[in-house]
Amino acid sequence: MSYKRTSGENIKNAIEPEIIRSKRKTLSLEVKRDGKVIVRAPLRISIKEIRAFIDKHEGWIEKQLQKIAESPKEDILSLSDNEIRILSEDAKKYIPGKVEYYAEKIGVTYGRITIKHQKTRWGSCSSKGNLNFNCLLMLTPPQVVDSVIVHELCHRKHMNHSEKFYAEVLKAYPDYYKWDKWLKENGRRYIIT
Repeated sequence: MSYKRTSGENIKNAIEPEIIRSKRKTLSLEVKRDGKVIVRAPLRISIKEIRAFIDKHEGWIEKQLQKIAESPKEDILSLSDNEIRILSEDAKKYIPGKVEYYAEKIGVTYGRITIKHQKTRWGSCSSKGNLNFNCLLMLTPPQVVDSVIVHELCHRKHMNHSEKFYAEVLKAYPDYYKWDKWLKENGRRYIIT
């Protein structure tokens, strides 16, 4: 479902946010590197409320689009299938030990660990405690790998991104924000291969 602004409204020329509804409780906005605007919304919220939310954040959207337009083209890594296979094998040897270490430190259990080559995510945690990690993490600094592992393990206590969740993350890994910022600023050149 998408919301298209009519002519005469402030955000001009083909900005057509995609609306993704789920069982979440709050509205959120995301501007992708390709300029696509995504609104994530609770299932029962009205289109009128979503439009008001978009209008309220119009300046922020325009600012993000401007940043994208002005940013230099990134030097994207190009990896062969064999290189990705080697990264996956390395990750399967390295990541489980780190997961075990931090799970004990945080005081949580976990299920299956899966290593994949993913195009959009660095890691995820299912409601059953199964963990998925991107093999491309092996291209990033070790501190980034730790920060992603801690992030996913802390979802075993809080399946959200609340203040309590981040308090758990920082308790286990005080430098989390530093390396999360690094990943946000540099991760794209690794994840798009």
